[in-house]
Amino acid sequence: MDRKRPPCSRPLLGACALLSLATAVLLGHVLLHDLAVMPQEPRGLSRDPEEKLGAHQQGASGPGPRPRPGGAAPTQCDAPPNSRFDCAPDRAITREQCEARGCCYVPVGPPRGSQMGPPWCFFPPSYPSYRLGNLTATDTGYTASLARATPTFFPRDILSLRLDVLLETDSRLHFTIRDPASRRYEVPMETPRVHSRAPSTLYTVEFSEEPFGLVVRRKLDGRVLLNTSVAPLFFADQFLQLSTSLPSQRVTGLAEHLGPLMLNTNWTKITLWNRDLAPTADANLYGSHPFYLVLEDGGLAHGVFLLNSNAMDVVLQPSPALSWRSTGGILDMFVFLGPEPESVVRQYLDIVGRPFMPPYWALGFHLCRWGYSSTAVTRQVVENMTRAGFPLDVQWNDLDYMDARRDFTFNPDGFGDFPAMVEEFHRGGRRYVMIVDPAISSSGPAGSYRPYDEGLRRGVFITNETGQPLIGKVWPGPTAFPDFTNPETLDWWQDMVAEFHAQVPFDGMWIDMNEPSNFVKGSVDGCPDNDLENPPYVPGVVGGTLRAATICASSRQWLSTHYNLHNLYGLTEAQASSRALVKARGTRPFVISRSTFAGHGQYAGHWTGDVESSWEHLSLSVPEILLFNLLGVPLVGADICGFRGSTSEELCVRWTQLGAFYPFMRNHNELQSLPQEPYRFSEPAQQAMRRALTLRYVLLPHLYTLFHGAHTRGDTVARPLFLEFPEDSRTWTVDRQLLWGRALLVTPVLEPGKVEVTGYFPAGTWYDLQAVSAEVLGSLPPAPAGRPAPAIHSEGQWVTLPAPLDTINLHLRAGHIIPLQGPGLTTTESRKQPMALAVALTSGGEAQGELFWDDGESLGALERGAYTQVAFLAGNNTVMNQLVHVDSEGAGLQLRRVVVLGVASAPQQVLSDGAQVSNFTYSPDTQTLDIPVSLMVAQQFLISWS
Repeated sequence: MDRKRPPCSRPLLGACALLSLATAVLLGHVLLHDLAVMPQEPRGLSRDPEEKLGAHQQGASGPGPRPRPGGAAPTQCDAPPNSRFDCAPDRAITREQCEARGCCYVPVGPPRGSQMGPPWCFFPPSYPSYRLGNLTATDTGYTASLARATPTFFPRDILSLRLDVLLETDSRLHFTIRDPASRRYEVPMETPRVHSRAPSTLYTVEFSEEPFGLVVRRKLDGRVLLNTSVAPLFFADQFLQLSTSLPSQRVTGLAEHLGPLMLNTNWTKITLWNRDLAPTADANLYGSHPFYLVLEDGGLAHGVFLLNSNAMDVVLQPSPALSWRSTGGILDMFVFLGPEPESVVRQYLDIVGRPFMPPYWALGFHLCRWGYSSTAVTRQVVENMTRAGFPLDVQWNDLDYMDARRDFTFNPDGFGDFPAMVEEFHRGGRRYVMIVDPAISSSGPAGSYRPYDEGLRRGVFITNETGQPLIGKVWPGPTAFPDFTNPETLDWWQDMVAEFHAQVPFDGMWIDMNEPSNFVKGSVDGCPDNDLENPPYVPGVVGGTLRAATICASSRQWLSTHYNLHNLYGLTEAQASSRALVKARGTRPFVISRSTFAGHGQYAGHWTGDVESSWEHLSLSVPEILLFNLLGVPLVGADICGFRGSTSEELCVRWTQLGAFYPFMRNHNELQSLPQEPYRFSEPAQQAMRRALTLRYVLLPHLYTLFHGAHTRGDTVARPLFLEFPEDSRTWTVDRQLLWGRALLVTPVLEPGKVEVTGYFPAGTWYDLQAVSAEVLGSLPPAPAGRPAPAIHSEGQWVTLPAPLDTINLHLRAGHIIPLQGPGLTTTESRKQPMALAVALTSGGEAQGELFWDDGESLGALERGAYTQVAFLAGNNTVMNQLVHVDSEGAGLQLRRVVVLGVASAPQQVLSDGAQVSNFTYSPDTQTLDIPVSLMVAQQFLISWS
């Protein structure tokens, strides 16, 4: 039933192995190519019914592991421990069993137990692998056959394979390894297609014949980026393994995991199998993103993406090297040459898709709690926030609003006037979002619950081996699970969303529990005993089985088995929900999802799940936010003040300050914990939180402009320092600070009891935005006393800064201009306020910036030209604008203040469009020039001083 793709319909990149140049020349197999960039439009997931699982892919049971014929222990067993590749990935084995596999058995160190370390049983260099044959040039690259003479110890080896290598662009190589005789499952993601090889490239490709290997080198320095000859290739029906050397130990990506931004290459195993699990170290969490970025010596970078949605492990070892181990599908690999880290991210997003443009209101402050038990309680929370002077754009409800915890219902007791409450929020300029779980209640008499009855009639649910809906257990009790790969399910979901929206005019959807989560293993009836439930290789999943906390792997979906599609479940629900919101509301959709896969950012944002109210989880939220920005999911945040457990006042203040710089900002906690709304705390704590929230709202035009860059160019919004300063080696491991775009550096306090914080400042001048914030629109309280000079002139150094409880350190980088706007209690208010410019001059007196502005929620604003885009330039004692594109929405934006930082001496005269400005002020202590003006942002202006 799977449509087999044409041999070169998709660029293919799969295994790279090293062959010396001289040998390769003799074989006539050296391929050195230059590629030109071919811009490609990212596309979404296809739901072509012909792309279903084929007959050969995982299915009938076969014989168990087979020893290698003549399995005497080889003599080539002197590999250094850190360069060994595991010959027993599936289970612990004895010396005899190891040598029967044809592998080396050399114990090193203490018994491994549950901790990874150098394997005792490992592959010798002579271990049989595939042999390359019939290498042929094509219009797009190369094709070849791969053949294995002897089977491995995994069942159902595929002995004959096809290799396709596509030289797609100057910076992108794509290769696939697949079974030419069978239509195996492939991830239904439409990727850019090329019809000719790029004429020049940043890389060279080399092949070795036996054992097969593929090597990708960077032309600039000859550095080997990918070398698959370091270990044998495996391609069995339910076990695929491809290994490569790495040119550096600085590796990031491979989400979702809890830990530092840079991964530990000292025998680390990362498991990708989406699971409902509170964030825990060394565990498979909510999302799967099989992409890594390597930061090379000197600051160059490359990335590798394995387009495979099956359960997998990725093993990092100190040599350094990396091994992919997947339980199915094909090897469909992309290599991105950068050469800068920022370019690697953009090239990855060319494949998986750039982020969606969020509505403007989505960037405001969101508030939720599991425990807002009625509309009266929910209304009171909003009233309390307003009375206390805290901005609030979006009010949320958790499960409390539902009738018996069933989707698309509301409790007639506590939420009897639910629609009226939402309408009241709208009249106050606010929006409303509620939780929606995928699992649909299957209990109750026929005709009592329309979503289930209608879903049953339309055949939208995942089924078991008998063809009946698989029944699990989630919040409502017995539940069925929609199959979002089925086109009929998309229409059904759209109908359910539209019908509920007609009752309750909600503005966005919070999709939770969509790994999918299940409170029983597999189903209420258990799972069959077959190869999909008990594969020969089980990755390191928490619970030890693929069905732990989710549904049976062998359950059936329209596109394939859940075994293949599990990691796509959250993504497909996000697609369906985004589509349904567009149909129901006719405006830009807003979806926040827990479960994610590569490409998720096209459709939804993400929150980092059930984090603890702890200083550790506060600190770990920074690398998590940075990581998801690298993965193209910029609308991301952690639950401010923590979700699990009760926060302390100091922790909540510091988390609110950091959360003001999450791209997605929401305070949310669980039923059993103490309430943590900002107004719950002491007046000094409230003042500190109010200051942080006000600062965010002042910066919203800049943040919105950054999202426009992410949507149109593939930029990051929150970014690690190394992305902006890759040549500065001291930035490479910094993950307790973050940048907003190129211009703003955030240095939060992440430990208790601290009134100072140390941060790294890359070379350049950095202006303390807090020190001038009172001058910018007069919108913030004065900066705390005792702060240092408002500029740090850094040569690339660590700086200790004062950080009293009411302060988060925020610095504006010289050379940048950012737009600011007067704050309000909602974005409905703030968008009507006048604007200002903060101009941070370099030592040469230059700076630049931009503003993107539209109505904040209409669909297709870019395509229709319904937006305003303005560039700002400073130089030679002038600040001016350039009108890139202007429409009516931006025509009314008023500019009332320009604050110029880094003016060395007091001006004698200031002019605004030729008219003298008499009421400017200049501070010699801060070298700040404050110029009141009366201008329009979207009309040409020129401000000068002399």
